[in-house]
Amino acid sequence: MLRLLAVLPLTALLLTACGTEESSSPAAEAPPSPAADHVEVAGPEARLAVSYDGGVLVLRAEDGEVLLDQPVPGYARLSPAGDDRHVLVTGAGAFTALDLGAWTEAHGDHGHSFTGEPELTGFTVPAEEPGHVVAHDGRTTLFDDGTGTITAFDPHDLADLDRAAPALETWTLPAAHHGVAVQDGHGNLVHTVGDEESRSGVRVATAAGAELAASDRCPGVHGEAHAGDVAVFGCEDGALVVAGREITKVDSPDPYGRIGNQAGHATSPYVLGDYKTDPDAELERPTRVTLIDTRDASLRVVDLPASYSFRSLGRTPGGDGLVLGTDGALHLVDAERGRVASSTPVVAAWEEPVEWQQPRPTLRVVGETAYVTEPATRELHLVDLRTLTTTATHPLPVVPDELVATAG
Repeated sequence: MLRLLAVLPLTALLLTACGTEESSSPAAEAPPSPAADHVEVAGPEARLAVSYDGGVLVLRAEDGEVLLDQPVPGYARLSPAGDDRHVLVTGAGAFTALDLGAWTEAHGDHGHSFTGEPELTGFTVPAEEPGHVVAHDGRTTLFDDGTGTITAFDPHDLADLDRAAPALETWTLPAAHHGVAVQDGHGNLVHTVGDEESRSGVRVATAAGAELAASDRCPGVHGEAHAGDVAVFGCEDGALVVAGREITKVDSPDPYGRIGNQAGHATSPYVLGDYKTDPDAELERPTRVTLIDTRDASLRVVDLPASYSFRSLGRTPGGDGLVLGTDGALHLVDAERGRVASSTPVVAAWEEPVEWQQPRPTLRVVGETAYVTEPATRELHLVDLRTLTTTATHPLPVVPDELVATAG
């Protein structure tokens, strides 16, 4: 069932736009760029960041060589910065840029690839409780759960840290909450609405803070993914599809049908999401996923042969879904037909831990390669998505937790 949602009063959701911070602002600091010492190489060099208890490793994907072992205090989380070179390390009261030291510069019909030493940069954005990071359409948006502050910048400016830090745009919401925000190609901001007690929906506003659209029909709103330029936010009873100023509610087939983690795709109209139906479970281990078609805001539920975790979702280059199951297999979900097309063993069977911070097998996809960690054996597996075969397994010196991969 589809229905267009009402627009909420501006006075209920007013945010404060703080404008653009110059690079001299104390909110962002940058030392000389580690890119000063680099060499041109024959082609892209894929690299990975792997977090563990006490730090972050940077690996060369081809052979698993450890290029950097960076201590990080507290529990570190990893997110792509949006430029296919840097990773944002979340923890210890800030978002901090980690340069993986490999990148390619496009020049018309070809590119020039470079490598250098990876390094944790001095570019930091302070945050009381650093939360979600969203990279979309040339902008990277950070959400501070502790203050309700949203910060956005151009991630490609991270390449010029030897000259200046990226200029920051900041906004402050009227109430802090565990939220997420994204800035679109027009400079408009889409952000969740809530407070410390609950979350209720999303709001679309101009960079100056003027409301364009809003919805309060998304209890427990959590997570965000894009299908092209269309954003999808998960709810406890479905999802919201945000296309420009139009917000459409998608209802779950169950009274409580929570979607909280999703995987989008640049060209596919489908968004892959998780699906939970027990509101009282301490930890529900779901065996179904959702596919939302953003063209008509329809939802399909797909049965799987095993459960999975919030770090199990990915997409193929062609737009099909990937789910890393607790049976140890990588399940290929045909997005058009809404069914599991094939299953490929990758790791040993595992069980999702009760505490979300505890390591579990994790999936990341870059190009034609799926990267899968196996904490129980301290290994990293590389799966060729063209053949659905494991082409390499690298031993790791640590128990891996979160994972980010870049093409270089």
